[in-house]
Amino acid sequence: MGKFKNILELTQYFSDEKTCREYLAEVRWRGKPICPYCGYDKVYRIEDGNRFKCANKDCSSKFSVTVGTIFENTNIPLQKWFIAIYLACNHKKGISSLQLGRDIGITQKSAWFVLHRIREMLKETAPDLLSNIVEIDETYLGGKDRFKHKNNKIGSTQGRSINNKTVMFGLLERKGKIIAHKIPNTQRTMVIPLIEKTIKKGSTVITDEYFVYRAMSNEYNHLSINHAQNIYVNGIVHTNTIEGFWSLFKRGIIGIYHNVSQKHINAYCNEFAYRYNNRKFSQDIIVRIAMLQSEGRRLKYKNLIAN
Repeated sequence: MGKFKNILELTQYFSDEKTCREYLAEVRWRGKPICPYCGYDKVYRIEDGNRFKCANKDCSSKFSVTVGTIFENTNIPLQKWFIAIYLACNHKKGISSLQLGRDIGITQKSAWFVLHRIREMLKETAPDLLSNIVEIDETYLGGKDRFKHKNNKIGSTQGRSINNKTVMFGLLERKGKIIAHKIPNTQRTMVIPLIEKTIKKGSTVITDEYFVYRAMSNEYNHLSINHAQNIYVNGIVHTNTIEGFWSLFKRGIIGIYHNVSQKHINAYCNEFAYRYNNRKFSQDIIVRIAMLQSEGRRLKYKNLIAN
């Protein structure tokens, strides 16, 4: 159900609201609707099949397939939502709210909110432990001091300074998934617990020469590559894979979004990680996996913009 290889086939398949709702119901409930309020598994279709009513006499709630999902209370047709999900999941560096607004005919403000609700849907809440060969690398977001206006300069910095940077930390299993997010600093007390929480003991862990990684547990096979000596590959020892991810992430931020606040940077990171982690699937499966995660991810605008 819902097979498509490109955006033209997607729009042809999801040509009306009824088809979109049937698809969402099939993905969400596997053809057996469940009341989102009480969990009762017997419901009736009402209003020409557009809504449902719970058969539990103690509940008797009426609901639609969008209740409890990122689509709840939306005034935007599901067809436009599905196109937005397709574009966000399949464009290698993402899509800006300005461009999405033009593409599906909504305001930039609405498109911005739509994209953030999609990013909330793409977030992986309980990832499996990484194993086998895992590359670790951190990167820093924020313009260089010499390119800034004099009022924004903070003076020279050295090494892994975070005075004017946002620190992003990533762990990537080769031929597998990446887990990446913002961290407040790169101190040992921050980095080492994250490694132990995310990587299965006994795995081979590859890092650069940063001294903090030396504190890693001896239960890992820790290998490092010395970039300071201009060595970037030594057999299997390199961090090129995760550096490639960070390069794509930065190009997306600079070229597509231009500017991202620290408050929302993890949401954008979730988006890039989702595309990377599902890169081997066809376009329709990538969209379907996203839809499977739509339940319980409702994001209200007031919460999105709250300080």
